[in-house]
Order: sequence, then C-alpha cells, then structure tokens
Amino acid sequence: MAQDLFHYERMVEAALRGVVRDALARVGREGLRGGHRFYITFGTAAPGVEIPEELRARFQPDMTIVLQHQFWDLEVDNEKFSVTLSFQKQLEKLVIPFAAIRSFADPSVEFALEFTPQPGAEATASPRPAALPAVAKPAAKSDDKNDEKKEDEKPAATVVALDAFRKR
Repeated sequence: MAQDLFHYERMVEAALRGVVRDALARVGREGLRGGHRFYITFGTAAPGVEIPEELRARFQPDMTIVLQHQFWDLEVDNEKFSVTLSFQKQLEKLVIPFAAIRSFADPSVEFALEFTPQPGAEATASPRPAALPAVAKPAAKSDDKNDEKKEDEKPAATVVALDAFRKR
C-alpha cells in the first residue's frame, strides 16, 4: 500500500471541524432556532482552552457544554469560539479552540461528530476522573400563577455526559 502523503484523515477532520465552526457562526448571527441545541465536548487541558480553574479542576479530562437556552456573547473565528455560560448563577466566559473539541452533537436532528485528539492538543496535566452531574429534569408546571417564572427567565445551564447519546 502506498504511503498517504496527503494526510487525508487530517483533511477530513479539518473539514468536519469547519462544520462545527460554521454552525456556531450561524448561531452567533441568527441565534438558535427551532429545537436545535448543541452538545460540545472539549479537552479542558488542551492548549488555548480558557476556562475558570475551578471548572478545569472539576472537569478533567473533558467537559461538555450545552448551548440551548442560556448562553451569551457567542463569538467565532477561524481557530476558536468563545461563549459566556452560567455556572451556579455565576457568568463565566469560556474560550475553546476548535482543535480542543472532542465531539459535537445536535440531538434535535440526530447529528453528531467525534474527533480524534490532534497531536499536541493535550497539555501535560495529569487527567483526573470527574463525576458529571445528571441532567436535571424539568419541574412540573404549577397551576398557581405566582409560582410561574417570568417569560424572560430561562432554566440554568447543565453540564452533561455525552455517553448516553453515543452509539456503541
């Protein structure tokens, strides 16, 4: 067999990371519409990842974020994206290079991509297992109008594991 001098696998991965970039850029311009939501898993120790240290310590080696109801200031460029999310009612800005992304999913249309870590994409920090919180189920609606949330209030963001969505 001939040696792959074109590195086709790398080209395909780069093109698929472009799909993620294009989807995020579109959401940055137009917002999320319909039932679309994005589950993005990334390596927390990857070079260029900027997240608060308490999140990095809690979510090793990977973290999954969900872009659905509560996210702000989504900015996308060719190499990375940044977004502000709420963690325990505290707003935090995350900067995530596309090279750090391990998986991307939009379960509303059963679309998912998995990536192999790129060479040099991991820092030398020793990985520590982290328990991810379970997905919170929506609370039952109350008949009492005083208990209803205001229209502009949205549920808090939740970090979930993507293993339940992966085909084995």
